[in-house]
Amino acid sequence: MLADITSPADVRALSSSELDSLAAEIRSFLISKVHRTGGHLGPNLGAVELTIGVHRVFDSPVDVVLFDTGHQSYVHKMLTGRCSDFHSLRQAGGMSGYPSAAESAHDVIENSHASTALSYADGLAKAFELGGADRRVVAIVGDGALTGGMCWEALNNIGGSSRPVVVLLNDNGRSYDPTAGGFAASLLNGSARGLFEALGLAYIGEVDGHDVHAVENALWEAKTLGRPVVVHCKTVKGKGYTAAETDEADRMHAVGASGAAGGRTWTDAFSDEIVSIGADRPDVVCLTAAMLEPVGLRPFSERFPARVFDVGIAEQHAVTSAAGMAMGGLHPVVAVYATFLSRAFDQLLMDVALHRLPVTFVLDRAGVTGPDGASHHGMWDASVLPVVPGLRLAAPRDPASLAALLREAVDVSDGPTVVRYPKAAIGPDVPAMRRVSHFDVLREVPDAEVLLISVGPLAGPCLAAAEELASHDVRVNVVDPRWTAPLDPHLVKYSGRHRLVLAVEDTTSTGALGARLGQALAGSPACVATFALPPRFLPHDSRARILRAHGLDAAGITTSVLKRLGVK
Repeated sequence: MLADITSPADVRALSSSELDSLAAEIRSFLISKVHRTGGHLGPNLGAVELTIGVHRVFDSPVDVVLFDTGHQSYVHKMLTGRCSDFHSLRQAGGMSGYPSAAESAHDVIENSHASTALSYADGLAKAFELGGADRRVVAIVGDGALTGGMCWEALNNIGGSSRPVVVLLNDNGRSYDPTAGGFAASLLNGSARGLFEALGLAYIGEVDGHDVHAVENALWEAKTLGRPVVVHCKTVKGKGYTAAETDEADRMHAVGASGAAGGRTWTDAFSDEIVSIGADRPDVVCLTAAMLEPVGLRPFSERFPARVFDVGIAEQHAVTSAAGMAMGGLHPVVAVYATFLSRAFDQLLMDVALHRLPVTFVLDRAGVTGPDGASHHGMWDASVLPVVPGLRLAAPRDPASLAALLREAVDVSDGPTVVRYPKAAIGPDVPAMRRVSHFDVLREVPDAEVLLISVGPLAGPCLAAAEELASHDVRVNVVDPRWTAPLDPHLVKYSGRHRLVLAVEDTTSTGALGARLGQALAGSPACVATFALPPRFLPHDSRARILRAHGLDAAGITTSVLKRLGVK
């Protein structure tokens, strides 16, 4: 049946008696394909009937279907003619793991960041009304997205209008962990209905979200109301797959590709050290925005359950709440993905830094992250954060420096600190020859003409490049700045002794360490260059392939140095 579906029209053409078979076929397809490529399995298994119902009642792409978050969109991709593309899910040049307008007219937004779809829906509904277009907007909101503040700002506006926005609430009780907060509790005990109605939205529910006929009937009712409405569906994350339904950690929220290499990760190293710090420092508390497991805080929460706070998908609130904790004498550690900290930049700047508060931010998935694509690459934090007055930014190169820099960060008492690291396996320790001020000298030879400044985990490729350059009679020193902001004046002085200084960084080139160092050495004989990622959104691919494509490996660094020196 699935092989014959090339558009939503084919879904609408099915008889009611065929829909349960279609749902079973979709689940079998998802389990097989996503285990092969890796991706978000649990959320999509729980959204099968909801998505079938949407495409039975609404006419995409005339009617706009939005997903929040976008990792729930796999079934939508299948029902809009993309089944044959699933072999390339999250692979280089293949299908995105999120909605993608480049793929299909049925996708409008690339929304991997949560709690945004209702604002898009409000804006689209206003545009359709002003343009005289008879088009509906349906937003499927689930996986804890309704804990985010933007959702409530949008609902306030949607409910205050007469525009026919349909909010399909996929209430599975979870983000990664069980959904946090008072609103989640009100959904659980059935008292949330009055809240939506108080905001001006009609309410339909509770609906069994795995009864495709009940979902379809509820959506027809919502469509005929012709006003803002919430259709509240109760679902089970991982539905129909025992291994997912019984996975207490996250219901197989995301699975790796079959055969993917394992090993100890940067997140594992942070997880171990923060528990150790917690044992030494009773004032240290941890916050996360619905990602206790992915950012490595599970062991800390088990050891110190009263000292960890999951605030839901609410990064802005997390940061200002941390500011309040710091004002109260605690040292908060806010653990988030690097790409998500951008959502709370104002709070970091005005609520933490302005008050010179000791809050440590631990940024997982910093730099290139790989198959999750443009919205998940943590390329921006290391270029943007140095503008924050008093902020100290660290990039560890190995397990030992991660542990040391994290402890140094929580020892700071007069302003915010940041420790960033990638989503990757963590290698062995890279020893230093000596320390000068705050930076480590990793390789030093007499009369070196080139200095490689290796930021974070790029120390290994820089050292390998230095060895290769030696075979071309190019003398190279390698240093690790450890703290990339503020700029260490001793690093500036040391760099000025070299003919060519190349800062090698897993961040966007604009505002990177190399750019700031170049400003500091303006007018000196040293030629300073930034060797980093281009200031544009990069597609999904493996971390290693993306770094290699931009020359951020040993071969690329070697080639760049030789070219800049004019050596053939």
